[in-house]
Amino acid sequence: MGFKDNDVIVFIGDSITDCGRDYNDAGSLGSGYALMAAARLGLQYPEKKLTVFNRGINGNRVTDLQRRWDKDCLELKPDWVSIYIGINDTWRWYDSGFETTAAEFESAYRDLIERTKGATDARLVLVEPFVLPVPEDRKGWRTDLDPKIHVVRSLAREYGAVLVPLDGLFAAASVKAEPAFWAGDGVHPSPAGHALIAEAWLKAVEAVQ
Repeated sequence: MGFKDNDVIVFIGDSITDCGRDYNDAGSLGSGYALMAAARLGLQYPEKKLTVFNRGINGNRVTDLQRRWDKDCLELKPDWVSIYIGINDTWRWYDSGFETTAAEFESAYRDLIERTKGATDARLVLVEPFVLPVPEDRKGWRTDLDPKIHVVRSLAREYGAVLVPLDGLFAAASVKAEPAFWAGDGVHPSPAGHALIAEAWLKAVEAVQ
């Protein structure tokens, strides 16, 4: 797969990507997996002079990405676009009654991919959302989230994108330590959870073994 000299990498998504980044600083990477992945890439490929942008925004759903896609993704002229979205499309249904059906989610997600392919030659990295069973009510979210995870997987297959299969990875990690160790509210990763995402991302793009 491989990164080329001066490649531009855009991480875009919701609060898990955002992770406290400074919106007034275009180069801010936050304190989560985007920072960890960028740090590792810089260490591994210092000669390639890669540029990494974090364009996560807290609370975003897939339709929010659609609205800001040109400005926050395409205008950066990315060579790699990493999309991590979906958990809020489920969460808003359970806390506010805002439903995003799997079909609506797929349609909006496909729009992001098509617009990216139409404007760039960027490699796509699709990061599937996950949820862990803490607190207990998160178990019920599976009914809504699982079809959205399958949408991400099928789009990755259809478009030849890189898939980062987080849901299964977090389930496996939760055998080694309780789910709350990885994400205290079942959604927002701990530092160890962010490290898991960064490592999975780097393996998926074949930056590490």
